Amino acid sequence: MDRRTFLGLSASGLAALGLTGPSVLLEGKNPSRKGGRYSVVILGDTHFDKAPDSIYHSCYNEQDQNLSNIQHAEFARNGEMWSDRCPRLLARAAGLIDDSTRFALQVGDLVQGDCGNGDVHRRMLSDAMDYLKANLRGLPFVTVVGNHDIRGKDAREVYHEYMPARMSAELGMPVRKTTFGFPVGDDAWIVTDFNDPDDEEMDKLLKETEGARYTFIVTHSAVFPLDALSFRWFYQGSAKRTGARLHFRKEFARRNAIVLCGHTHRTEFHDWYGDGGRITQMTCSSVWANEELGHYGIDAEGPDQYGLSRRRRVSPDDPANQDAEALYDEYRPGLRQYIHAYSAGSYRLDVSRRGVTVDFYAGDSQDRTARFVLR
Repeated sequence: MDRRTFLGLSASGLAALGLTGPSVLLEGKNPSRKGGRYSVVILGDTHFDKAPDSIYHSCYNEQDQNLSNIQHAEFARNGEMWSDRCPRLLARAAGLIDDSTRFALQVGDLVQGDCGNGDVHRRMLSDAMDYLKANLRGLPFVTVVGNHDIRGKDAREVYHEYMPARMSAELGMPVRKTTFGFPVGDDAWIVTDFNDPDDEEMDKLLKETEGARYTFIVTHSAVFPLDALSFRWFYQGSAKRTGARLHFRKEFARRNAIVLCGHTHRTEFHDWYGDGGRITQMTCSSVWANEELGHYGIDAEGPDQYGLSRRRRVSPDDPANQDAEALYDEYRPGLRQYIHAYSAGSYRLDVSRRGVTVDFYAGDSQDRTARFVLR
């Protein structure tokens, strides 16, 4: 399928549904959008929450004391950062919006979760969506499911009920699952649930969008093995799903896909060549947990550094090391660029026929901190 066929199917599919959708789906008449140029404001993980704990966590009742201590520390972190730093970060993100901006994207872990009650979890999701959307000038607001978004009693069921309906309203088109796609001009955007991979739906979306100019894959956790203790916490990362991992890696590479993700609370960049194509991945974080993370601090840079962060943090005798190193060795030869930075902030994606870039603004910095060239 060529690009013209993809565009025709995108337009006819929406028309058949009686939908024209908001500006996210159409080129529009703004001169800045000629030639397929547009921008997207991106937030990484946000872990929306409020202090005191009683607002969203009065029903929380974790029996494991160690886990309870960890999660209460997260509640405290969230309450502090959302009382000051995250509103500053959000104001900086709003300043990145201009006439070319089509929508805002949030890459999962929208909320903290851990509510212990389905009704409270629904309110937390709704409060987060409404607050972030209002502070980003009412732009269509797109999110992908993260692990925290379905964490807690009845949270998974509530998310799967609430968010597809909310995404339908945001995009002006039917969204029935947590894996879904939408066109922006002649580009394909595919949002995938890494918690519960829907292989059939992903194959269908990839087939339907053949011929797109750029293919963007939005997933909460990465497509590449994480340079972290939980190195297998990536898309199709279970050792039992190796066949699916290799299948989708090949399909993404064949499409020269651009992956936008989060989860690690880091700003990371991978540019990988293999399987006859290319996958470029941008990992985003908006978890401004302390002031230091409002600065751009590169921890590792260069393909030979991939896996170094985990190696520094574990004992050589860790039984998982062999498995982790085998995965890093599998991917490292194809890496052309690799950056691992302890930084949180906001991001602006610029797309045109000339290429794709991401500008990163650490914390609430008014000046661009770094630029990543994705295409």
